[in-house]
Parts: sequence; C-alpha cells; structure tokens
Amino acid sequence: MSENKSRYIDVVLNVPLNQAFTYREPLDDGKKELPKDPFGYRVEVKFGNRKTTGFVTAVYDSIPKSCSVGDDKIRNAVKYVDSEPLLTRELLSIASFMSSYYIAPIGECVFAMIPSGKRETEIPGFSFFQDEKGFEKKELSDEQKNAVQGILSSGAPSKFHYLYGTTGSGKTEVFLTCADSVMQQGKGVIYLVPEIGLTPQVVEAVRARFGNTAAVLHSELTPSQRLGEWKRILHKEARVVIGARSAIFAPVPDLGLVIIDEEHDSSYKSGSSPRYHARQIGMLRCSHENIPLLMGSATPSMEAWHSMAEGKLIKHVLTRRLAGGAVPKIECINLSSEANGENCISRKLNSEIESTIKENKQTILFLNRRGFTHFFRCSSCGFELKCRNCSVALTYHKSENRLRCHYCGYSTTPPQQCPECGSLDIGYSGFGTEYIESEVKSKFPNARVLRADTDSLHHKGELQERFDAFKKGEADILLGTQMVAKGLNFPKLKLVGVVLADSSLHLPDFRASEKTFALITQVAGRAGRFFPDGKVVVQSYNPERDAISFAVRNDTEGFYKKEIEMRKILGFPPFTRLLRLVFRSAVPNSAQAAAEAASRILEKKAPPEVEILGPAECPLNMVAGNYRWQVLLRGKNIKPLQEAAKALVWGYKPLKDVYIEVDVDPLNLM
Repeated sequence: MSENKSRYIDVVLNVPLNQAFTYREPLDDGKKELPKDPFGYRVEVKFGNRKTTGFVTAVYDSIPKSCSVGDDKIRNAVKYVDSEPLLTRELLSIASFMSSYYIAPIGECVFAMIPSGKRETEIPGFSFFQDEKGFEKKELSDEQKNAVQGILSSGAPSKFHYLYGTTGSGKTEVFLTCADSVMQQGKGVIYLVPEIGLTPQVVEAVRARFGNTAAVLHSELTPSQRLGEWKRILHKEARVVIGARSAIFAPVPDLGLVIIDEEHDSSYKSGSSPRYHARQIGMLRCSHENIPLLMGSATPSMEAWHSMAEGKLIKHVLTRRLAGGAVPKIECINLSSEANGENCISRKLNSEIESTIKENKQTILFLNRRGFTHFFRCSSCGFELKCRNCSVALTYHKSENRLRCHYCGYSTTPPQQCPECGSLDIGYSGFGTEYIESEVKSKFPNARVLRADTDSLHHKGELQERFDAFKKGEADILLGTQMVAKGLNFPKLKLVGVVLADSSLHLPDFRASEKTFALITQVAGRAGRFFPDGKVVVQSYNPERDAISFAVRNDTEGFYKKEIEMRKILGFPPFTRLLRLVFRSAVPNSAQAAAEAASRILEKKAPPEVEILGPAECPLNMVAGNYRWQVLLRGKNIKPLQEAAKALVWGYKPLKDVYIEVDVDPLNLM
C-alpha cells in the first residue's frame, strides 16, 4: 500500500473553527491495511499539542488547493480508529447545510450527529423484544384508514403530511401502520419522539410491532452502546429507528419515511451549538430522498398550523377517542375568589379528588414548577432573593430546607430575616410540586401519592418505575411537572387537576401563550381515555386569558385563530423570521460592550430588510455566573438575517472573554 502514503486527507474536528484540516494519511505500519477510500472513517490526529479524533471528509492524491500551509508543515495522521466508516456522504451533506444555516462550525455539526464510543457494545435486555410475527395489529377506525391511505398514496412522495387529532384519537397506530407499509417495501423508517423517558408507551408499541428490527436511540445509552446501535442501522440489521431529537441523523440506508410525533414539543430544538431543529432536518432529509415526512400532534406548533392553513402541509384529521373514552369535561376555578389564597387546592378540586378516590379511580395533579414554594419575598420592602449566579428567583425545597437555583444548581440556607432591610416579615409566594405533595398528603392521609419531577428522581429508570406503578394501580394520585403531560395512557385515570395554569404565562416570551395552551390541552387529554366521565379542573388567577379560556372550552381552532392574528399584528413568527445573538461573559460589562459593538457593526453592514432589535439585557440576564445581553435580527426571510450574522460572527473577533451564541429561529427569548 505504498501509494497510500502520499495521499492527503481533510479532517473535521470538534473545535470552534469552521474549517477542515489537512493531514497526510497514517503511515502504513504493515499491521493493518489502510482503507482504499477512507471517507467517513474516524481518524486520530495531533492538533496542536494534543491528540484528538476527527472524521475524514475528503481524500487527495496531492496537496489540496484549500490547504494554507506548505507540504513540510503537514503532519501525518496517527491512525484510523474504526474498521469501517461511520459518516455517510448524506450526513456530511446535512452537516454542511447545518453549518451554513445555523452558523455553526462544521466539526460541531458532524460531532452532534455521530456517537463518540470507541468500541460498540450491545444494549442489555435487547433480546426481550418480541418476534415481529407474534404481534396482533389493531383494527383501524375509518378515520385512521382514511389518514393512512391519504399519507401513503398522495402522489408526489416527498409531500409533508400532518396528522392532527385530539388526544387519544389513535395517532400512534396511524404512524405505526404507515411505518409498517414502508418497511414492507424494503425501506427504513425514522420515528422521532420528544423524550424517550416521557413516551414509554410509544417505544413499547414500536418494539412490540417491529421486534429486533427496531433500534432505540436515547440519552441513557452509553457512547459504546450508541455506537453499537449506529452500526446495526448502517448494516440494515435495524430498519426502524425510534429516538429523541438526535435520532434524525440515524444513517438509515434506503430511508422511506420520517415520523415526528408531538411535533410542537420544544425539545426538538437543540439548546447548544449547533442549535438545529429536528423538524427542519427532517424536512431536509425527506426532500433530498424524495420521501414523505409525517408529523402529528393534538396541539400543533403555530408554524405547523399556519403551514396547514396555507396548504404547505397536507392535513389529516382524527376526531374520535378510540378506547371508549370521550373528551373530558373541563372546569376552570378562579383562585382569586378562593377564601384562602395560599391554598393550592381549591374546594372544587378537593371534592373531585375525594370522589375519585372513593370510586377507586386515579388522579393526576400537574404544575409546571418544581420545589416547595416559588420564591422568597420580604413583605416589608418587596425584596426577592435571587441566585448569585443567575437572574432567577431561588426556589425553596422543604425536604432539605434549602433555597436552590434550577439553572446552575447554586443553593443556600433560607435567611431568618430580610437581607435587604432586616425585616422579620418574610415569607414565600407561590407553590411547587413539593408543596403540593405536602398539601395532598395532609388533606388525603389515606391516599397513595407518587411524585414525578426532576428533584424527586435519583437514578436511571426511576421515572418509568413510577409510571408503571401508577398504571398498575399502586397509587391513587400522581403529581408532577410537564413530564406527566406527555403521551401517557392510564386506564383508571379519571381526574386531572391543573394546579396553576398561569405559571408559564408570565414569561417575557412571545410563545408563552402557545406553550400554556398546549400544556393544558395535553395534560387534560390524559383524563378519561377509557371511560366517558373523565374530568379536568383547571385552577387559575387569570381564567380570562386566551390560552386558558380557549383550552378550557376545548376550542383549539378558536385559540389558533386568535393567536395567529396577534402574531401577525406584532410581527412575530410565523409571519417573520428571527435570529438571536446572545453575548455572554463572566466579566462585568463585557457582554454589554460586545452586544453594543455588534449592534453598531450590524447597523452598518446588514441589508435594509433586516430589522435590528436591541441590544438589550436577556430576560435571564445572568446564568451560571455569566452576564447575558442579546441582539435580535428580524425580517420576512431568513437568508438576509443569516448573512448579516455570518458577517459578524465569522468576520470579527469578539471582545476577549465574550462568547457569542447564535440561535436561528429561536424557540424562546429568555
């Protein structure tokens, strides 16, 4: 293999530089034959003074023109890591798109896709999957049959479809039937769910239906286990891949369908660079492969709803609950009129819980807030105790008698008097899941209570254990945060109580109303799926707010019509596009100075169709010891915003000690 010694390879590394680096191929030591085409192989190289691993993205017989150094400066790569390539040409194409679209280094994009394990291992317990032949498929309703037929025989194969149906209307079975049909044609399927741990029943259904041809990609796999699944997919041993956001990159040969369940869920958007949205990557892959994309939800995102109205998404509707249940009766309680304003359980909710327990049925209590109470407040001077690292109120946790920050983890003991004015007239406003748990156990001492939030879960699999226990009837009341709102079916669940519907409405975020409506609708949809007398009690201090009043009336069409009109008036998505630049620094005033300097550059360089909003402090102006300022770019089209941001981010060096976060199409502005 002497001819291989003179070849050159481009290698992308997981570094914040938007380029590939040229190396000579590893020396042929005679022990292991060098690959004929090393594209997509992992390779170990020296970068500066350290060894690191990258991916080969190009091969040359002579020094490439893109190389900026002479032949004598080019190092030999150390060795190839794998016996086969992990990066496909399709995935590199997607990484290049992501780098340009999301303004992120190419290496970060490639490494966001591919497992980092060194040696693949199998997943323990994988053999419990049923054999595919042993599964009895459910009989579809007429609505479901019409949806399947419309999705699979829609003419042009690259059409984008949306399955819009009330909670419990059988969307999962439509997804599975479409996947089954595509797999029978010898093609593969990617099936995305928001979070594997919160959608166990969907995962179980996929495993039961497709047996050992299913691969599950989730965060609890070790890198080596993830690598093992990746290779099973590459070798066509697994033909349907189910997983959360990053499963959209699964290297499925002959891909025939992409499914995105609960399309509205914000977890499909990455919170770190590259800040991609799985929905956009799904659209890209389906367009490239000329295959259908199938999305679905009971509460579509505003963008999806608008696209359905404009005919860009083909809409399929399911209206009936299939398990014998009916849409539950929803009643709203105004907490302002309750005698005791600090009581988190109204008289109405209290009586409904009592009667539900007597009927040997179950209750879910939902609150989108952790902790025992919300925040420390002085009644004399109004002082609120906030995290010293972040600009958020500390949350009191009674079980450990500490105030804790839910952003950076900082905690402290509660003060005995106001740190600002010395007053002893201090207390805590609001309530969280820990407080509700205390109240519930006090009011219903004989009830069996389970709590599910991140503060109460301590080991892997514990959330699933609690869901299983509740499903088996081993508890009367399940209380928790939004992890109890998604995709769960409990046969004995009659009552759902939304303890404080307002908790997410007061955020300074243009999507706050949309998110609140979706949460109430989703959690209410857990009630009475298997019998007709399910009930939902929604508690609120602002029952007249659109997100709450429309959700209580189960008027989805009305809410979207009102919200879309408001978005149009205010100039927010889906009528405009946004690009957010966040400047953060641990050095006081540096983030502000960088944001102000960036704004001046943008005002000179950006085209006239780009509106510059800011600079301004972020609503959360300090997180984990970093000061945060932001500049927003807004316009009708995304390309001018991206070009302006690229000119800034890749054309100028930021101030020392300042890091710039680029978020294209941000889901929140906090």
